[in-house]
Amino acid sequence: MSIPKEPRQLMINLMYLVLTAMLALNVSAEIINAFFMIDRGIEGSNNVIDESNEFTLTALEKNAEQDLSKYRPLVDAAKEVRTLSREFNVYIDSLREQLVAATGGYYPEDHEKYAGRPKGYKNKDVTTRLLGEGAEGVELHDNIMTARDQLLAAINRLDGTPGTSINEASLAELEKSITLNISDDWETKVKKPVSWQHFTFNHMPLASVFPIFRKFQNDMKSSEAAVLNYLVNQVGATTFKVDNFIPISSAPKSYIIAGESYEADITIGASSKSVYDNMIIKVDGKPLKVEDGIAKFSTGTSGTGVKSYSVDITLTNPTTGEVETYSKKFEYEVGRRSVTVSADKMNVFYIGVENPVSVVAAGVSSNDLRVSGNGGGLQLKGSGGKYTATVSTPGEAKITVSGGGLKTSTFDFRVKRIPDPQARLSRSAGGEMGNGEFKAQSGVGAFLDNFDFDAKCEIQGYNLVYVPKRQDPVESVNPGARYNDKSQRLVGQAKPGDIYYFENVKARCPGDKAGRPINSMVFKIK
Repeated sequence: MSIPKEPRQLMINLMYLVLTAMLALNVSAEIINAFFMIDRGIEGSNNVIDESNEFTLTALEKNAEQDLSKYRPLVDAAKEVRTLSREFNVYIDSLREQLVAATGGYYPEDHEKYAGRPKGYKNKDVTTRLLGEGAEGVELHDNIMTARDQLLAAINRLDGTPGTSINEASLAELEKSITLNISDDWETKVKKPVSWQHFTFNHMPLASVFPIFRKFQNDMKSSEAAVLNYLVNQVGATTFKVDNFIPISSAPKSYIIAGESYEADITIGASSKSVYDNMIIKVDGKPLKVEDGIAKFSTGTSGTGVKSYSVDITLTNPTTGEVETYSKKFEYEVGRRSVTVSADKMNVFYIGVENPVSVVAAGVSSNDLRVSGNGGGLQLKGSGGKYTATVSTPGEAKITVSGGGLKTSTFDFRVKRIPDPQARLSRSAGGEMGNGEFKAQSGVGAFLDNFDFDAKCEIQGYNLVYVPKRQDPVESVNPGARYNDKSQRLVGQAKPGDIYYFENVKARCPGDKAGRPINSMVFKIK
């Protein structure tokens, strides 16, 4: 009779469980790259809004010059709002840098693969500790709501100012247009009460927090724009004149496949209909047809990589009456068709269960793909990019993808058995157990903890050894999970101080050709 006492084996079992959990929580490179792509896109949008807000403030100042004594409060309120927006933007940037510093800083700009990316872009501990559970998350929530209140307060202080038409109805409309806010919608998406910061940031990788932070900054800048436009309208639409212009290119896709056409709508931002008269729009020096201030631009593509084109817009400034030209450079990216294959649950195929697999090819219809597999007893079923893989032999498996103009690509996967289940009596795998609770058990169960698949393992048998206090041990060989008659009698004799050993425990999981040994258990009756 052996008694499991070795701490090293217990530690190995614990490390295995931790590794399994880490694999289950692994985030694919495609998703990480998408986070940074979204972050860059929102940053570009923020820059455009920032330029527009600066122009709006300048226009307000110029139009207020017609009666400074009357409109000075509007200008002061606009500058206050501009300052609030910048301070909030600086706060979010500093919070982002705090998280980056806590995870090791950035990769150097000359890094071959991750230039400029945070070293801890997959780190979930820092975001959970500081934002999901820490004071920084509470502070972020409070700062968002405080900034919103300050924006509204800047307008409320103007109530009664001569020359303004501020009233409850107009303030209600303004409040709706201020997007910087934390609504209560998220509370309907959780099963138990948690804080907003826990719901938003708990166990989120650092890369996913970047676009969330950028979205907060976008909400502030959009709210700033709403307030500034509201203040401009207080001066009067008939006195508002546009004197600055921003070329805008709007494309359905900024990443296209070689051989496709690139299309974009080009116009002028912060404009009015009077601007469209005699407007000339050129792309790389070639004039385009203009209708209602919009020109359609289309060009063919061949080579891959980042492409660019220059836009020149010539028009008559309605404020000065002078003919002016505004220029800006735009970029888009051309890529080749490519394909990726990923296991939906882990980077491994498990024997005995159905493994979901997605096949995605950029620029290729899923109906044109040919998907096959071999090795590890692999069999694939499905279509339309969604497949189910079943395997039977540990080792390596391969999935081959072709069709739709793609070069044949092969992807390797590991084939493994289902992880060992844990033997337990109810929720306990050993230790002290009350006399009544112990006698209430009907047998041993096999549990697959932290395993994402719907699989069930069965106990094949074990040896139950009963050691009464100050007496000789009695053993029962028990086939199956439930107690046999002898085991049931031994369990029924339990009293405080007795010890029970469950040894040579074997379980059989889906895909197993024979039972496998799993953990032993020791219980002391109290």
